[in-house]
Amino acid sequence: MASLFNFEIHTPRRLFYDDKAEVVVITLADGEKGIYANHSPFTAVTVTGIVHIKDSEGNWKSAFVTGGILEVKEFKNVLMVDIAEWPEEIDKDSVLRARREAEKTIKEEGNFRFEVDKAKEELHRAEFRLKLLAKDS
Repeated sequence: MASLFNFEIHTPRRLFYDDKAEVVVITLADGEKGIYANHSPFTAVTVTGIVHIKDSEGNWKSAFVTGGILEVKEFKNVLMVDIAEWPEEIDKDSVLRARREAEKTIKEEGNFRFEVDKAKEELHRAEFRLKLLAKDS
């Protein structure tokens, strides 16, 4: 039997995930990382993307997460993000609408730099959400 560890995902609004895991695969600022039981402690910045969790039953679960902070500790590993969503929580029509609006903002001249940067981030989030939905179907 594989070794398990405690893993949590927190958002400002809820405890998104709280269970044992065999492995968690997440993208850090410097690349993808697999976390296993008894991993050496560290803290790292994560980026917007998809987190993959192999649960205690051996099933893989995937969720959309925004960038945040990952703390790997001796007894518990915690990911803190602004947004975390399971595929069934994502409204595809809303994501497609957000993507169109972001693309429009990016193309329009005369927008302030912060509006374009915000639109690029929204476009980035939309692409990951759609990728997760495509993978889940």
